[in-house]
Amino acid sequence: MATILYVDDEPSVGLILEDTLTRAGHRAIGARNVVEALQVLSREQVDLILSDYRMPGLTGLEFLALLQREGYDIPLIMVTGYASIEHAVAAIKAGAIDYVTKPIRTQQLELAVEQALEFVRLRRENDTLRREVTEFRNERQIIGESPGIRRILQTVSMVAPTRATVLLQGESGTGKELFARAIHTQGDRRDRPFIKLNCAALPEGLIESALFGHERGAFTGAIKRVEGAFERAHGGTLLLDEISEMKLELQAKLLRVLQEQEFERVGGTTPIKVDVRVIATTNRNLAADAAAGRFRQDLYYRLAVVPIEIPPLRDRPEDIPMLAYRYAMRTAAEMHKEVQGLAPETIRMLQDYSWPGNVRELQHAVERAVILSHEPLLQPRVFDAQRVGMGSPLAQGVTRTPAPGSIETIGSAGGTLPPGAIVLHTLNVEEAERALIRRALELTRNNRTKTAELLGISVRTLRNKLNGARVLDGPHAAGRTD
Repeated sequence: MATILYVDDEPSVGLILEDTLTRAGHRAIGARNVVEALQVLSREQVDLILSDYRMPGLTGLEFLALLQREGYDIPLIMVTGYASIEHAVAAIKAGAIDYVTKPIRTQQLELAVEQALEFVRLRRENDTLRREVTEFRNERQIIGESPGIRRILQTVSMVAPTRATVLLQGESGTGKELFARAIHTQGDRRDRPFIKLNCAALPEGLIESALFGHERGAFTGAIKRVEGAFERAHGGTLLLDEISEMKLELQAKLLRVLQEQEFERVGGTTPIKVDVRVIATTNRNLAADAAAGRFRQDLYYRLAVVPIEIPPLRDRPEDIPMLAYRYAMRTAAEMHKEVQGLAPETIRMLQDYSWPGNVRELQHAVERAVILSHEPLLQPRVFDAQRVGMGSPLAQGVTRTPAPGSIETIGSAGGTLPPGAIVLHTLNVEEAERALIRRALELTRNNRTKTAELLGISVRTLRNKLNGARVLDGPHAAGRTD
């Protein structure tokens, strides 16, 4: 049921309009002139207006112009005399959605109203979809003006229209999936499926079925045929997340699919042809893994047709203000909370922090700050001291060299380093990372779960870092707890 306002100074015409609209299931409200119509609009939510062209005072055409000037976004059907078709044409040109002629014929009126309301419904639906698409794009928008991000975005725009496989490498939390989606949406596969498969999240016995699907009866519990990720991604893009966790024996089958674009379901014998663009991600140095025999070299070269290295957040501090503001505004909107931005000293504090968890850690820190803040500008004190800022055990007393000839000490009051502080004598990121991990292990008494939480990374990432670097020499080489 729609609420429809009809404006006509002839009582007989008004009766016909009200009777026709009511029998069609709508709520009809009448007005004899423009003044009465505006009074109705001030108190009622109206879906459609029927207005006579000739009325005392303002004409229907002037009423239409007034509605547009006052910002009323309500479609209007003009009612004109049969001999005044030029008035109808003028009304359509002025913005009326349709017209009907007098004498009123109920069938013509019902059809015009039905078509106008369908137009209203479609327009509202399109507006809703447009807002949802805008929100979706904003949610997945890559934010950054640093030289490294600009170079990556340029590479993305060049590789997106091609079928080349892309290997996205970077630390956990740097936003590799966002770049993968950008490659998909900027190419000609944007309207086709984007399927994501996390190679580390699935049990070893299920990864092959998840990739290629299986036939009914292929194994215990296979009660029906299931399509795998490659089949579901046909015509689109398949994102293989954490590809470095895939077992060597399965890597051979993946290589065959990439080369031949065909595979067989588990338990099946019929080859299935697919057209799939593959993007892979890893937080490890896959070239080093391949050289050490931990990853197939031929598969590495097949995946790394276009390798893209995503820089950690600590290497692009100029992007932090934009990212933090974006997360603050989004969280505030979701909570219906008034937040205007971040205080200058907060921005400086965030830029001084190393962000071991990268963009993901920044996002969570800002979300917590918005929740805890009672002020329109986020202050440093509302950030979790265990993760960010002057009170962080990882940040206290850490000296760094931001530029040649200058030394800063983060969190050391009066320049005095607290007991057990970490002093870095190097700008080598890997050495600094090892020092931080060693210190975190000391603080947690070798508990890897608490160490990962303290560092803002996953236990899997910590384990990979410990396996790939000489961190556990000395007192941490034994006696660890999980």
